[in-house]
Amino acid sequence: MPDKSTDVPRSRSEAREADWYQTPEGRRQTEREFARALKEGTLIRSAGSKITRTDQKAIEALVEQAKRNATRPISIRVPIADLERAQRIAAATGVGYQTVLKKAIRQGLKRAG
Repeated sequence: MPDKSTDVPRSRSEAREADWYQTPEGRRQTEREFARALKEGTLIRSAGSKITRTDQKAIEALVEQAKRNATRPISIRVPIADLERAQRIAAATGVGYQTVLKKAIRQGLKRAG
């Protein structure tokens, strides 16, 4: 995948550019670039070796990894007491309360099967 996309707005710093990739538009751009690189067979592993179109196992592994890391915004109702508890845990651990809730959901899903 290219280091820069032509659709990425010019930023004064790498931090601002990184923040842009966290926006919905930035995530969509990343998904488009990933799909294009996957289709063209130009995906590059972090080690720097190219993955050829015929390397089906590597492509499948990358697709599965992308599925595990992909997110979708949802809306759920959480009791206020649970939300406050998540906020207290977040303050004590130094992470966001949404991260605490996501972790609790993942752990609950693992236990459920």
